[in-house]
Amino acid sequence: MSNALTDLVRLARAGLVFAEYGVRFVPKGQPVPLLLTVAQWASWPLRMVMRPFRPRLKPGEPPLAAALARLGPSYIKAGQFLAARPDLIGVSLASDLSGLQDRMAPFPQAEARRMIEETFGKPLNELFAEFGPPVAAASIAQVHKAVTVDADGARREVAVKVLRPGIEARFAADIGSFYFAARQAELWHPPIRRLRPVAVVDTLHRSMTIETDLRMEAAAISEMAANTADDVGFRVPTIDWQRTGSNVLTIEWIEGTQMSDVAALRAAGFDLKLLGEDLIRHFLRHAMRDGFFHADMHQGNLFVDAAGTIVAVDFGIMGRLSGKERRFLAEILLGFLTRDYMRAAQAHFAAGYVPETQSVAVFAQALRAIGEPLMGRPAEEISMGHLLGQLFAYTDVFDMQTRPELILLQKTMVVVEGVARTLDPTLNIWTAAEPVVKDWMQRALGMEGRLKEAGEGAGQMGKALADLPMMLLHAERAADAFSGMARDGLRLDDDTVRRIGEGQARGGRLWRWAILAALATVVGVMVWRGWAQ
Repeated sequence: MSNALTDLVRLARAGLVFAEYGVRFVPKGQPVPLLLTVAQWASWPLRMVMRPFRPRLKPGEPPLAAALARLGPSYIKAGQFLAARPDLIGVSLASDLSGLQDRMAPFPQAEARRMIEETFGKPLNELFAEFGPPVAAASIAQVHKAVTVDADGARREVAVKVLRPGIEARFAADIGSFYFAARQAELWHPPIRRLRPVAVVDTLHRSMTIETDLRMEAAAISEMAANTADDVGFRVPTIDWQRTGSNVLTIEWIEGTQMSDVAALRAAGFDLKLLGEDLIRHFLRHAMRDGFFHADMHQGNLFVDAAGTIVAVDFGIMGRLSGKERRFLAEILLGFLTRDYMRAAQAHFAAGYVPETQSVAVFAQALRAIGEPLMGRPAEEISMGHLLGQLFAYTDVFDMQTRPELILLQKTMVVVEGVARTLDPTLNIWTAAEPVVKDWMQRALGMEGRLKEAGEGAGQMGKALADLPMMLLHAERAADAFSGMARDGLRLDDDTVRRIGEGQARGGRLWRWAILAALATVVGVMVWRGWAQ
């Protein structure tokens, strides 16, 4: 009860902030859940009183994003997470959250020093020759520029990322109130159960847990470094593993120009059109070839070094795609490119994303409604990311199973395309992507992909065949036991009788099916033994 009361107090505080900013959670014209209606009426006097004192928003700043930033780290992360899930909150709210800035005032340098010394059990001056003030601060951590000295005396500039003190406890408390709100929503508003709010909070919880362990970010950097070792024109920072722990991440300091500074890139003599094309190709290569991509590739996380190489930083949010999802995307993209909408629709059904109760022909018609308006439009007006976004918007209409991995890919693709087009507004996304997409399709849909699928199938079959002797041995022993029962009678001890009774109490039908399955197995083994002899 005390936890529920604490959660209610936390949520009430958040509700007051939302009311202060005049936030609407339900788009106009949509039915409002009963609980929200009650809350609106209950808070009406307070909202009227607070209206003259409502904080002034920056030009173009959505009230929801401003309110979440005011509420602190957990709410900022929740907002960024939900911005990638328009299937859950709608396109309008997702758009409002897409520009949510994760910037906060830095915490004192003395606190950073304490965190580092506690993590490594050494004085700061034994770890770093120099340790400067914070150069960037976000909701989870802040970054300091420092210098290390190698055994041979060589000095290296590094970036030291330090978690905010107490951030894990803050997240744990807030996530508890998120769970409480999700459970109440499922309990009192049945239509929302389709969106599985508790499962959404589960995903957010896992994401926050990973982001607050900086060793996981170091591992993501290491994995991407291995994947891209042979890629020309893209790299990631090197990791100082000796100065990296759960609360501290030390990596190479990147000297370069941020991709947001287009004027500086142009002044440095870089080919902006080529940089835009390269960015698109590298991102698609990571997603399609590797199935592992940086899911926060905004301009602030991308640099261009003196050699013209793109360097990505901040690997707190990563996306993964399985082989099945990558093959599915290959089929979808090929269907749109060739205007074979039936093929694209069949790919959805084959992957299990659309239930068989739906019509393939009607779904193909919906895909045609997405694809045909793109034909004949200028290349700079066509976006792969927005194309996939329209596709995923049909989740509700066709009772599609939402795939967070694919939606995260789509949202990141929109961001990457936006960055590329700030470098070259006339960039043809399809032309830039063509070499990578062709290679991807050849791997996924061509002979190489089919052979790989066959190899995977053969491996699974081989495992099943390897397990077959043991399965038959167990079945044979069961047959011998049943033969003994037929000869000597069935004998059960008191404990067995008690457990059978409990099983029947839990569900007699399930128990009967289990007995029938066991008998069918015995009969099958006896037939097999008779055939083998």
